[in-house]
Amino acid sequence: MALLQARSVLGHFREKFPGIRFAEAPFSSPGDRDRVTVLQTSPPDFFTRDLDEAVIRGDLDCAIHSAKDLPDPLPEGLDWCWLPWREDPRDVLVLPPGRGLDALPPEPRVGVSSERRSAYAGRRFPGARLLPIRGNIEERLAQLDAGAFDLVVMAGAALKRLGLEDRITAWIPLDELPVPEAQGVLGLTFKAGDPRLLRLRSLFVKAVTFVGAGAGDAGACTMAGLDALRRAEVCLYDSLMDPALLEALPAAAQRVDVGKRCGQHRLSQPEINALLAGLARKGSRVVRLKGGDPGLFGRLAEEVETLECLHLPYRVIPGVSSLNAATTGTGMLLTRRGLSRGFCALTPRQQGGGAGPITGQERARLPVVFFMAAGGVGEVAQQMIADGTPSDCPAAVVFNAGRDDEAIVRAGLGALADRLRAESAAPDDRPGLLIVGAVTRFGFRQDAGALAGRRILLTCSQDLQDKAAHAVDDLGGRPIRRPLIRLTPSPAALECVRRSEQFDWIVLTSPASVRCFVEVLDQTDLDVRKLPKLIACGPGTARELRKFRLAPAAEPAADFGAQGLRETAARLITPGAKVLRLRSDKAGGDLAAALRQQGAVVEDCILYRNERLLYDALPVFDAVFFASGSAVEAFVDLWGRAALQGKTVLAIGQPTVAILTAQGLAADVVSPAATVAASVAALAEWYVNQAMEELL
Repeated sequence: MALLQARSVLGHFREKFPGIRFAEAPFSSPGDRDRVTVLQTSPPDFFTRDLDEAVIRGDLDCAIHSAKDLPDPLPEGLDWCWLPWREDPRDVLVLPPGRGLDALPPEPRVGVSSERRSAYAGRRFPGARLLPIRGNIEERLAQLDAGAFDLVVMAGAALKRLGLEDRITAWIPLDELPVPEAQGVLGLTFKAGDPRLLRLRSLFVKAVTFVGAGAGDAGACTMAGLDALRRAEVCLYDSLMDPALLEALPAAAQRVDVGKRCGQHRLSQPEINALLAGLARKGSRVVRLKGGDPGLFGRLAEEVETLECLHLPYRVIPGVSSLNAATTGTGMLLTRRGLSRGFCALTPRQQGGGAGPITGQERARLPVVFFMAAGGVGEVAQQMIADGTPSDCPAAVVFNAGRDDEAIVRAGLGALADRLRAESAAPDDRPGLLIVGAVTRFGFRQDAGALAGRRILLTCSQDLQDKAAHAVDDLGGRPIRRPLIRLTPSPAALECVRRSEQFDWIVLTSPASVRCFVEVLDQTDLDVRKLPKLIACGPGTARELRKFRLAPAAEPAADFGAQGLRETAARLITPGAKVLRLRSDKAGGDLAAALRQQGAVVEDCILYRNERLLYDALPVFDAVFFASGSAVEAFVDLWGRAALQGKTVLAIGQPTVAILTAQGLAADVVSPAATVAASVAALAEWYVNQAMEELL
């Protein structure tokens, strides 16, 4: 079983990292050799000890385990993650071949290997004799078939991985027998700090998102914060926040109260740090919801430093602080023209809970922030140095704070003005904040995820921007949103859709076409129950239809492009059938012509048009994602081909590649499937492969 699991993972690795050679090294552990010790009393590392000791010694680069066998905590010197290739976690009942549950004797002998399964079997089969069972899966089945047991309880995942699913008599519902979180999951262990395995792991973890909940009412949470909550799989939340925010979480999301009030902590800060890191390494999409603004007395630094030490990605969404609520929200404005040009904020408490000094000397050590000071850095520096601030005191100017073109220039206070001039960052009209103090030596790390903090320019239409940005966020990149086309329903489409009941089929070839179709449909009085049968081009289009309670009658099983759609239509559309093909003005009539060749009567209707959007300047970026040929053409017309020199070009599929080629350009990465998620994942794999090849 262990070898099959390892070989399965190595198969996935070889597919994702074609330029890297992986070698199998079979090992055993005490649990493999000792078939006598009852598992309920075995040590935590019973099935992992020898492999992980070999990893620590350097005899192995990594080890693959059933995740539920991993001890908690792991031995010092090891790091880990869960892998995404998972099986059904449920347990199953297995009887000898040809026997059913109705044939069990009154006191069946049930083979069990854990207290959890024993308790279930005792409830399900009153009077049963519960007997310990050991050995690998094949050996347990052999014992069952030899008559040692009437029934055994085991993990369905193990039987599926061995190709023995036909031996399953019945699946046990999770509400009857809850399973360990890690059942059906495979885990990877490796030596802590190994740069190769850290880079490999970056493909299997998602960035932790720190969200400022805002002060007081849930309405103080930002739109970006709410968006993160709506996508969360696990949320660790504080006490000082509006609990209504938790209603934004998906119904299945795990909610963990880690709140701290004065003298009462549900979890200590080290426990919260460890929980965050563990959830991230399991591949969960984690939101850490912190009251107010997480950067103001919220211990944000301690939590992100834990992730940084483990090279785990994260991002931070600021929030509305109680400082804002108590001042701007009450009218006691901290800055009032002619009265106050600034303020000091500190806490009388110090680390450990005692009272700290608040003397003038202590206040003078605090960082100072100057608003609207980018053009006067030299003058401010002169005054502060003359007043006793050291010339080498760390300082920074932050331009366009919070925007995707945010820029930071750092230097000693006395040298900062010259640095700004040298970097041509000033004078200009960008808003800038001058920060003076030791805090400017620090900054959030952006290089831990698969995309390693790279700026990914998203040129796709507004309909796809959220999906693309979410995928980039999860993989540790920085999405730069610049849709180059806007999809506008065509006036002529309204008449076509009004007559849709005259057709047998409607063909839709993108999620965008679905949204435009529904937008046009809303302008009619049609009964959607009388719509023709719908053909979608793939799972993305089908999912979009289902959002509007429209079920596709057919979709290609694999090829989501025009060829796959033609093959699907050939099987379903009979000669003489009336087909309404709804498309963009850029799609062309090839599909309609192909359907006509198959004998269909096709009306080719332009559903929406691609309108170009204009921008004043090209943002800084490392890679660009083209989700259509029209976006390629718009980019070249707006910024020119030279703007792509030295940049990584990602194309969603072959039609987009064809337009790039026609423009004299080439794609560095082509998505294996015509979906946003597959495209961004392909870009991440490309970057990780480059990094790993450099490390080997």
